[in-house]
Amino acid sequence: MLRNRHFFILDALLLPLAAYLSFVLRLDRFDIGAYWDSWVLFSLVAVVITILVFRALNLYARLWRYASVDELLLLAGAVTISVIAASTVTAIIAWLLPVVGLYPRSIPFIFLLLALGATAVPRLFVRLWIRYQMMNNGNGALRRPVLIMGAGDAGAMIVREMQQNPHLGLKAVGLLDDDPHKHGVAIHGVPVLGGREEIPELVGRLKIKQVIIAMPTAPGKVIREVVALCDKAAVATKIMPGIYEIIDGSVSINQLRDIDIEDLLRREPVRTDTQAMQAALRGKRVLVTGSGGSIGSELCRQILRCQPAELILLGHGENSIFEIYHELRRWQVPGTTIRPIIADIRFAGRIEAVLTQTRPQVVFHAAAHKHVPLMEMNPAEAVTNNIIGTRNVLAAAQAVGVERFVMVSTDKAVNPTSIMGASKRVAELLVHQAAARTGLPYVAVRFGNVLGSRGSVVLTFKKQIAAGGPVTVTSPEMTRYFMTIPEAVQLVLQASVLGHGGEVFVLDMGEPVKIIDLARDIIELSGLQVGRDIDIQIIGSRPGEKLYEELFVKGESYQRTSHEKIFIAGNASSLVPYQLDEAVDGLESSAMRNDRLAIVRGFRGLIPEYSPMDDTAPPSGSASPDHAAKPEQNGKLLHTAMTKQSLASSSY
Repeated sequence: MLRNRHFFILDALLLPLAAYLSFVLRLDRFDIGAYWDSWVLFSLVAVVITILVFRALNLYARLWRYASVDELLLLAGAVTISVIAASTVTAIIAWLLPVVGLYPRSIPFIFLLLALGATAVPRLFVRLWIRYQMMNNGNGALRRPVLIMGAGDAGAMIVREMQQNPHLGLKAVGLLDDDPHKHGVAIHGVPVLGGREEIPELVGRLKIKQVIIAMPTAPGKVIREVVALCDKAAVATKIMPGIYEIIDGSVSINQLRDIDIEDLLRREPVRTDTQAMQAALRGKRVLVTGSGGSIGSELCRQILRCQPAELILLGHGENSIFEIYHELRRWQVPGTTIRPIIADIRFAGRIEAVLTQTRPQVVFHAAAHKHVPLMEMNPAEAVTNNIIGTRNVLAAAQAVGVERFVMVSTDKAVNPTSIMGASKRVAELLVHQAAARTGLPYVAVRFGNVLGSRGSVVLTFKKQIAAGGPVTVTSPEMTRYFMTIPEAVQLVLQASVLGHGGEVFVLDMGEPVKIIDLARDIIELSGLQVGRDIDIQIIGSRPGEKLYEELFVKGESYQRTSHEKIFIAGNASSLVPYQLDEAVDGLESSAMRNDRLAIVRGFRGLIPEYSPMDDTAPPSGSASPDHAAKPEQNGKLLHTAMTKQSLASSSY
């Protein structure tokens, strides 16, 4: 391969030749006669100045085997500067030394074009030669032919990486795209052969061994259809991660993986106001409770990209905090200090001491017990952790003047039928109360189930499949809203900058998904068939579970925000009961005695819409008895309203 010292020599030889040809083309003869002295002077000046400019712009320090459009543009700019400077210097010398004759004024313009060719062609030759060797090396016959679904930026980058790295053993023989305007064109020499419907025919005709889905922004519906066509053609499939997993927008073949359930449920990416998020967090001291959990750890990852002055990782489990701390330290974000703290939010004195020492300006409260059946069996833990822990963090935040507080809540807090849901609803009320007292943006963000989180139904199904089944579903009518962890966290961060205080933000989670359909998809993605390899068994609802989840509490007035995927209940703080502090003290006392019945009575007195599955009799002064029969109907009506593009303010 030519080295850069060889380019130096070639430039010194070819530039005088380019200058000579400039005179030849201008004079229309090879004998330039009286212009020999002008050619010698112009050539010497052009060579010296061009080499100096190239060295100043580091053009001799580049690996031209990896040259791209950026390098060519830089080269063109450098040559243009050199020609202008050389023409000016030559004219000055000719004026000072009359013995040197002047040359035609068109010479520099002709020389510019020839000099571009003289410097660019050798460098492009190296790039083309390396590519030729890669595409025609001895392992070419062993490379597996693949189709790439998606002829956009991601597909183009995958093609290029395959061409540059033949050791990967993959050869792109065609691209597919549903945009008919791309059909028939070529990307990096690889033709676009049609749309997704061509997959079965092309797999057979071209002996395709693998289809790569390179559509990081495609919704789950499209992914499902492509996967179905690949299954029909009996061809292996890989996929690029979704856009929420590729936060920085980079794409690499190392990111290819098998199709997962998250891909089939993927929705179109939503716009986020990254500038507003970064402005709210850059240079600030930010504390995240529950930093070791699924949501908390992803919050930390995305907050770190906003370059806070300090990121404080607070959690109770030392192993999870250890893992996220060392993961984030590897990022080496300039100007950001990462501080891990092991603490239990149930201990008020400890939390107050931590916040007094760290003085956070922004707090994201993600620490909570979330497992519905476990909290039904351990109600005291739900009270002490989800309610008393939240009260402790809020009290410490107010004491040290935290500017912004965001609590991660759940759709199970709406018309709760479980201990966990009721505890999160009380925690929301505490946040609203703190917002009213301080006048600061203390808000709650409510969303549904998160794919891939600890205890997720997806992980449960995968474990059951690995054990040979059966896959257990509580009810064939059970539906849930689902989001991916990065998607949910991005919207939590977005909602945090929209709050003024006392609001509940609700994330639009799209269409609810039937759990039994989710089970079928996971079984099929595992290469198995329902009924033949793995059975689905209906086992009945567990304690505290509802068939349908809801998103707004009765009395909350909701409307769209400036973000199309975030709704707001602006009057949430007006629903805080006057006896909240006394009721929370009573719940704490009941939890200390481990008195389940007293805890349930406390919840029912504080949350009229709370309807525990094991005791449906309404307490005195509560809503009418038929309210417990409404959640499913109200959930469907609410979802219909939320999916409209234009949503007027109304009450629920």
